[in-house]
Amino acid sequence: MSGMIVCKFGGSSVANAGQIEKVRRIVAADEKRRYVVVSAPGKDARDSQKVTDHLFNIATDGDHFRSRGKEISARESFDRVVGKFRTLVTDLAIDGDDIIEDLQSDLSSTISDKKRIDFFASRGEHFNAKVIARYFKAKGMNAKAMLPEDIGFLVSDRFGNAKVLPATHTNLQLSLSDDEISIIPGYYGMTLKGDIAVLSRGGSDLTGGEVAYAVDALRYENWTDTDGVYQVDPRIIPEASVIPELTYKEIRLLSSQGFNVFHFDAMLSCKNKSIPINIRNTDNPSAPGTMIVSSRKASETAVGIARMDDIAYVYIQKDMIGETIGFTKDLLDIFRDFSINTHHYPSGMDDIAVIVDQRDLNGKADALTNTIRKNLSPNFLDINYDLSLISPVGIGMKDTPGVLARAATALFNENINIEIVDQGPSQLSFNFGVYQRHADIGLKALFRALLKQ
Repeated sequence: MSGMIVCKFGGSSVANAGQIEKVRRIVAADEKRRYVVVSAPGKDARDSQKVTDHLFNIATDGDHFRSRGKEISARESFDRVVGKFRTLVTDLAIDGDDIIEDLQSDLSSTISDKKRIDFFASRGEHFNAKVIARYFKAKGMNAKAMLPEDIGFLVSDRFGNAKVLPATHTNLQLSLSDDEISIIPGYYGMTLKGDIAVLSRGGSDLTGGEVAYAVDALRYENWTDTDGVYQVDPRIIPEASVIPELTYKEIRLLSSQGFNVFHFDAMLSCKNKSIPINIRNTDNPSAPGTMIVSSRKASETAVGIARMDDIAYVYIQKDMIGETIGFTKDLLDIFRDFSINTHHYPSGMDDIAVIVDQRDLNGKADALTNTIRKNLSPNFLDINYDLSLISPVGIGMKDTPGVLARAATALFNENINIEIVDQGPSQLSFNFGVYQRHADIGLKALFRALLKQ
């Protein structure tokens, strides 16, 4: 099976009949594209809500939208999901009465407990794969829907955040063939007990990565609605260009600091076999996109700048922190006990700052600080809110003198104070924490200083 291409198409790429025809043309354009992983249909002009959100709403009897202040009942969500698939079948001009009947039956299921949500959430990908496979066949392509329950895509029983089991790779090797185009629904798998469990949101990316690993793919193409990975957010800096090539390490750093590219776990299996990942645009298939590779020769210093908003840091002063064995561990254990993820924790001899997503502090800040005071007796403790982390990334920054100084000078020239600065030992990235009200200007200043050449 070596030498074939795995393609994953996101929700926007399969949102309606017109988009699905674009997908068909892309697959037909290269005979090596034999494995096609599809998401649930994305939003379009007829409905501002995602199909998957409607499915969650059905499973929770309306609580999913109600908790978000939206008055959409479970019955309305049922009608919209069925209506969406009816429209796809009609617009694609395929015989799909049986698909609609099976969909209605599944959405009327009486499954209870935690298995219910995962079963309903998986139906968007499940039925979209059936629709797309039937459409491909109607157009004369040798395609077949290959469902997780048929090909042994096995996952753990951690419902809502299942993990792929190692046996999956062997099962896929035995089940999938180059002789036909396999249309594979993303996002879900089967537990060893035969229950459906979904991966984390965005898990169709992960499905694609696991399929690519199993079949020793030549390339994993991730088709979305953007031309690739941009240097910075093009909504803020329109002149930003697409990055032609990134290493796995660089995309990892950019993703961890706010680049919404795709599910990072999807890269891990590909990275282990050095399978290149190509991020492409379904609406602009002639664009080469961004290639993610194991190694590259850098011709630039920084390759991209990530930004993460809604950041806070918990600041602690106490004499001899730097010489107190276990202080940092004891502090981070407190954050763990409150289920608060920590991003960075720059420190000095007598102080330390723990950087977090400030939304994680909602309803927990007082209890957290009281626990820190009780257990660690700091001389001073404070929480600073409403910061942004701006993070230049690039393998070319390593051992390049003056990068940090150039960046700091760029912010100084805009009269922006740096509240937090942190650089990892790899020297492939650093983080400036600035107040969020300065973030747009700061990002533009760093773009001019480090990327615009």
